[in-house]
Amino acid sequence: MPQLAYVNGHIVHHAAAMLHVEDRGTQFADAVYEVCAVLNGRILDWQPHLVRLRRNLAELGIVWSMADGPFGLQARRLIAANGHADCIIYIQISRGTARRDHAFPDAAPPNVVMTVRRFDFAQRVRQLDTGIKVVTQPDTRWGRVDIKTTGLLGNVLAKQVAREAGAFEAWLLDGETVREGSSTNAWIVKGGRIITHPTGTHILPGIARDSILRLAGEAQILVEERPFTLAEALAADEAFLSSTTSLLLPVVAIDGEKVGDGRPGPITRRLGELLWAEVARQTGWRA
Repeated sequence: MPQLAYVNGHIVHHAAAMLHVEDRGTQFADAVYEVCAVLNGRILDWQPHLVRLRRNLAELGIVWSMADGPFGLQARRLIAANGHADCIIYIQISRGTARRDHAFPDAAPPNVVMTVRRFDFAQRVRQLDTGIKVVTQPDTRWGRVDIKTTGLLGNVLAKQVAREAGAFEAWLLDGETVREGSSTNAWIVKGGRIITHPTGTHILPGIARDSILRLAGEAQILVEERPFTLAEALAADEAFLSSTTSLLLPVVAIDGEKVGDGRPGPITRRLGELLWAEVARQTGWRA
């Protein structure tokens, strides 16, 4: 089937999906975005993604009038038109098209685009057994990374360092404090307790992060939301990361040093099982 995209109310061939050169998302990164997982043709955690999208639009003062119901219908239409049962849908909303000026335009309707691409979620299940490696990088991003904007240059540069090092992800450091990954949240396990950086302006409040916190509570796994250092991470019993497209992946090495015994640990495995059970509950998807 042809690859199709959504642009301002129209589903078009991907090659013809275009915005004006003066779109503010292009010129200023004056835009927000969401990435949602689609498994078995069903969008995972759709309502939490919508809540975060609305919150981020409000933080930037972007006024977008489409209601959740019609927008969800448009997203599902695009997924169905592309014909992929397992995929990710990317949603971007910019302040609109206007003459280039730093100040907000007086009247410019937001530009809304969505794209869909096939995704192999089964690889994530396999990676629960093998684990992945991360490297560390200084956090050079702007001061409001809790808003999911398209201004991702710091994230992009960190991810490229990880790729060149043969690692899956880069964990971003504020001095010695681990904040999060370039596109994931960061976690460690010590003494049977999971630890992750608290929400605030320094990390993105991840949708998968919220699910893990809820599932851990239901399973009576102790949780600490507090900053942790790189030294703590290297001395941890286990570590893992989470995101919409990673779900939950064990971290077995940081900067070339083994975490624990260098294999996915029992608490990480247990949380992974719980998270994939939640995926099956919402979507019916099973590996």
